[in-house]
Amino acid sequence: MLSKNQLKYIQSLHQKKHRQQQGAFLVEGAKSVQEVLQSDFQIELVVATEAFYKENAHLTDLQRTPVEIASVTDLERAGTLESNNAALAVVRTKENRPLLAEPGEIALILDDIRDPGNLGTILRIADWYGVRKILCSETTADVYNPKVISASKGSFTRVQWWYGDVVQVLRQSGQQRSNSLAVYGAFLDGDDVHTLAFGKSGYLVMGNESNGIRSELASFITQRVTIPRYGDAESLNVGIATAVLLDNIRRVNSGQ
Repeated sequence: MLSKNQLKYIQSLHQKKHRQQQGAFLVEGAKSVQEVLQSDFQIELVVATEAFYKENAHLTDLQRTPVEIASVTDLERAGTLESNNAALAVVRTKENRPLLAEPGEIALILDDIRDPGNLGTILRIADWYGVRKILCSETTADVYNPKVISASKGSFTRVQWWYGDVVQVLRQSGQQRSNSLAVYGAFLDGDDVHTLAFGKSGYLVMGNESNGIRSELASFITQRVTIPRYGDAESLNVGIATAVLLDNIRRVNSGQ
């Protein structure tokens, strides 16, 4: 049974300010909890149904993770999901360490991506295409938001992220001419993604869902890219656009 203090603590992690104060976040649902138990994240507590615990005791025992057995009702009261019949985990956040793209590597830069669902989807897409580094502007949604973690479907355990001044990162990258990398950016007036000769190294910048890439960042873009429209839809979701661009980057480089 969860104590009142445990329940209050877990519920507090629904909010960003408490996640920051406590240095902890929530992972919910069977698949995501299984993934985090097999990752390098430090886990404070797992709250699980008896059925989930019996099936996954080898994972919690391996990590020596404290486990509280709870009912489905208690799980749903503690967490954010409307339906959770398995488990949730309280997990320690990681240090915000700077990340840079290395030669032979594509990294993502997310400029003011506000929607948690979009961010979680982008984590999953990055994982699918083998992108391991994501640099986020300070106004991008909190990666530890339960909606982000849920939408990532466990991919948050396999990608790295950093929050900070992405303009400064690109400014410094451009100043290092001997090691400067391409900076691709998604724009409506860019070159066709289907015909562009992408390199193996650099950054792919994705902008705000409504306003695109801000001007301060746009000045550092070395190659504007667009996904041509053949139908009548007004726009593409930023997650879908990220997938299309990364798919074409991988397609071009797989033949080199």
